[in-house]
Amino acid sequence: MLDACLLGCGGSLPTSDRNLTALLIAYNGRKVLIDCGEGTQVAMKEIAWGFKDIDAICFTHYHADHVMGLTGLLLTIANSGRIEPLTIIGPEGLSKVIKGLTVVAPVLPYEIELIELEEQSCSEFSDKIFKIGDMEIFALPVEHSIECLAYSIKVNRKRKFDVNKAKENEVPVIVWNELQKGKETIYEGKTYKPEMVLGERRQGIKITYCTDTRPTQNLVEFASKSDLFICEGMYGEEEKKDKAIEKKHMIFSEAADLAKKAEVKELWLTHFSPALSEPENYLENAKELFENTYIGSDKKIKVLNFED
Repeated sequence: MLDACLLGCGGSLPTSDRNLTALLIAYNGRKVLIDCGEGTQVAMKEIAWGFKDIDAICFTHYHADHVMGLTGLLLTIANSGRIEPLTIIGPEGLSKVIKGLTVVAPVLPYEIELIELEEQSCSEFSDKIFKIGDMEIFALPVEHSIECLAYSIKVNRKRKFDVNKAKENEVPVIVWNELQKGKETIYEGKTYKPEMVLGERRQGIKITYCTDTRPTQNLVEFASKSDLFICEGMYGEEEKKDKAIEKKHMIFSEAADLAKKAEVKELWLTHFSPALSEPENYLENAKELFENTYIGSDKKIKVLNFED
């Protein structure tokens, strides 16, 4: 099973009841954090998922509400006893941003490995940019006032070993184990491939996360068939659409339209404007288009399981 926690659902400025934007995903002992606004490490402390085993931090972009929680988090990770390298991923400008944010944390007991993505390097969103255990990370450039990325996290389900198929293909028992692990094997001069012993591909798990963008057709394709789609809803009111266009954000109904077109299973709205004190009052604007829509909240958690 995969666990997802929306650590913060606020946009622009923190409020008394909202941390700024961050999403934590955990699967099989590995963790990925997307964005790190103010309040991130406090929320992480409250959910008690731990700090030491965060494998990667992904930034959508470098506006302050998405990055200003990083310095304290890096120090907390250091205090957890981590010594293994930590990967940080983001669009162009990453090295400059990290250099600035770590001025007051110049000595860490682990290395920071940066993956700085040029826009053209992730325009083909069928290509993963990073892999952590069984989790694959994909990125897509989106339409904001500065360079910005959406992310998808996929967990592919391992295929079952098919004994009958192995026997039909006359695969020696001695190589079954390696082939089940997905490794092509040569035995007694003959090459055996995993396809010779594995059953049909099975549906995995997919989460897509995007904030600070206008809706685009690329986003529909990128989020397609997601089990959970977490999307910005900066404004709930329909009359705020012109402002959303000007600021390169979305209103609730636009996020819901994306979810409907992408045929996702569930939509969480997030990244609310500080002026949007009661987003639930505008939930129907989204549900009219996509029924399975929910208002995000700090520390909102969902457990996703493989479907049979």
